[in-house]
Amino acid sequence: MQVILMEKVANLGDLGAVVRVKDGYARNFLIPQRMARRATAEAIAEFEAKRAELEKIAAAKLATAKAQGEKLSGLTVQITQKSGVDGRLFGSVTNHDIADALGKQGFTVDKSQIRMPTGPLKSTGEHALAVALHTDVIAEVKINIVGDHS
Repeated sequence: MQVILMEKVANLGDLGAVVRVKDGYARNFLIPQRMARRATAEAIAEFEAKRAELEKIAAAKLATAKAQGEKLSGLTVQITQKSGVDGRLFGSVTNHDIADALGKQGFTVDKSQIRMPTGPLKSTGEHALAVALHTDVIAEVKINIVGDHS
């Protein structure tokens, strides 16, 4: 299916690009999330009429993401979790726990924006993670997990 992108989508294209994607990806993700529309002649004409407005909105989103990314870069978040004597956690620290900890420090981060390449954290110590605030803005955050032996 051919769609016109209403915003920048990672590994797909920029705002206004007409791309061919699988039908299910378009129907189940891109179109419901308002990231794309079917690329009909009518939709393309309507997009061209609104292009300046959409580019302005995209630039504003990018600016706010960059501002938040500068504040987040290099931030160290401390999380206390029950652990054994050897440093392994009872359970794990997930992206949901990290989003909550960042929320307590005043940052609004969705759990889907936290990139955990090795999966949930299962040991005490310091771990480096990436927070993708925008397709172009990725901030590095350190998570310090402190074990609670009680």
